[in-house]
Amino acid sequence: MPQRDPYAPREWQPHEKPTLLGSPSTPLHSTPKRIAYGIVGLLVCLTGALGNALVTANLQNLQGTFAAWSTEIAWLPTVYVMTNVSINLLLVKFRQQYGLRAFTEGFLVLYVLVTFFHLFVNDLSSALMVRAAHGMVAAALSSLGIYYQVQAWPAKHRLKALTIGITGSSLAIPIARLFSTELLQLDEWRGLYFFELGLALVSLGCVIALKLPPGDRRKVFEKKDFITFFLLAPGMGLLCAVLSLGRLDWWFEAPWIGWSLALSLVLIVSAIVFEHNRTNPLLNTRWLSSGSILRLGLIMLLIRIVLAEQNTGVFGWLQYVGLQNEQMTHLGWAILAGILCGITASCLTIKPTKLSWPIITSLALMIIASLLDSRSTSLTRPDQLLLSQFLLGFGSAFFLAPAMLAGIGGVIAEPRNLVSFSVLFGMSQNVGGLLGSAILGTFQIWREKYHSSLIADQLTTLNPLVNERIQIYSQMYQQLIGDSTLLSTQAILQLQNSATLEANILAYNDTYLLTAGIATATLVWILWRLLRLRLTARMALKKATGTK
Repeated sequence: MPQRDPYAPREWQPHEKPTLLGSPSTPLHSTPKRIAYGIVGLLVCLTGALGNALVTANLQNLQGTFAAWSTEIAWLPTVYVMTNVSINLLLVKFRQQYGLRAFTEGFLVLYVLVTFFHLFVNDLSSALMVRAAHGMVAAALSSLGIYYQVQAWPAKHRLKALTIGITGSSLAIPIARLFSTELLQLDEWRGLYFFELGLALVSLGCVIALKLPPGDRRKVFEKKDFITFFLLAPGMGLLCAVLSLGRLDWWFEAPWIGWSLALSLVLIVSAIVFEHNRTNPLLNTRWLSSGSILRLGLIMLLIRIVLAEQNTGVFGWLQYVGLQNEQMTHLGWAILAGILCGITASCLTIKPTKLSWPIITSLALMIIASLLDSRSTSLTRPDQLLLSQFLLGFGSAFFLAPAMLAGIGGVIAEPRNLVSFSVLFGMSQNVGGLLGSAILGTFQIWREKYHSSLIADQLTTLNPLVNERIQIYSQMYQQLIGDSTLLSTQAILQLQNSATLEANILAYNDTYLLTAGIATATLVWILWRLLRLRLTARMALKKATGTK
């Protein structure tokens, strides 16, 4: 019996026809099956994001486990982003030619095997392999989660399905901070990886048991696509490495940063020039360089920089003063509640004709949150940050789906732009997050040095307040230290530590003000664009009416 050609066109009912090449068809499902698709979709989204979130939330603990320097352990989340960004170049065409399920199942198996064998090797290099494999799998699972959600909802609620699929992975970061401490208590770092392995196995079983409906396939790969990949992938990887470790090795002191940045620029520009001159490019550079797409990409990048305040700013500050994840549980719940409320609000309010207003609302909430955080003091603890972090969580979920849907129109009108848009969206989120952490972290270090110098100028024994503080510290340690010279040294050291703490507080407050300024500038720019478009449309209408 002859086998059916997998690339032969299929006959679809009007409601079944896939929206884009490589996406599954949308047949009618029973209610229990729709519920199952929805649950598997959320599970797949969390599997794609939770493993990296667990590592990011526990970098300090893992640093001790692997006996690594801070610059070495920082590679764990970095290699995840490096592979996640790069694989998007091939993922879209792979599922168009071979089907998304084959790719996802294959990489899920690879991910399970790498995670399993890492349990027997207490080595940083094997941990880096797990994170690299996870980055590739997560890129596939993010698309897979969206497709499962599309199957879970009827056609009239398709936008709600897209919203849940797009934003579902953002739940991973607060969830990771809620229970990762218990996993570490089970068997130190192996507790994290046992959970990650179990989650991957459950997802693999669910994906195999509940398969997506088939879609159209076509031979789309060209040999020149791989030239672009081997130019752009290492270029983006080097850029991610520079952004992640630049502020740790410091930008102007480590020679490898300059060489990596220069080589990254050469590779990325070479890939863009190569693609620009292709007849059938992998990346449509002309579409990507259009005004509307450039503006959309810049807006998503700026918002992602603002949202970096949450990890680099608030959690960075709380970890600096010695708090662990178990002491920030209320903060994790507040962020989780904000994200859930943001997803719900986005599902209920999203409209294809009004995609700008959710972004404006999110920016306004981010400005309020940053201004609230900028009033922090040495006594500020997680319970004083619940409202601001709830607002940031809400804003991070509320803007995401409208921002992505704003670019989908150009993809539906010209399906070949799908690869370009996937790369643009992935870069704005992943590279934008790294860029935000690099900018805010560098700014915080710079401002801390500035405030430290100002405070140090005032720490003189000619100041009676300084002498009074030294006496207080001396009284604190006089029962522990008998030598008067050592006692005086310890008191002065304690005073210097207090000065450094206050300088860091002021620096973090300046960082929050910076994020508020970036969000305000972005908001003003968007409002100006909307006002300009409205005035242009009104003038065109008046002119057309006058000619008639």
